[in-house]
Amino acid sequence: MTPEIFVELFRHALWIVLIMVSAIVVPSLLIGLVVAVFQAATSINEQTLSFLPRLIVTLLALMFFGHWMTQMLMEFFYSMIERLPQVLH
Repeated sequence: MTPEIFVELFRHALWIVLIMVSAIVVPSLLIGLVVAVFQAATSINEQTLSFLPRLIVTLLALMFFGHWMTQMLMEFFYSMIERLPQVLH
């Protein structure tokens, strides 16, 4: 295996991880920001008020993007299997 092949495979794997994590974290981050602005505007300092909406949005993101993320992982796995002779050479 040449270093170029390894670096390209590693870059592709990191890109997939970045996309998948962003699909889950970004909606939670936005809801957390909205709740924080609401808490600052109303002077409510309750910890559970910020936790529950973020948890719900994270679970909804997993429900909506789960199929897409599984498809991405399957395509990456299939491309790794197809590149196996190139990697072992």
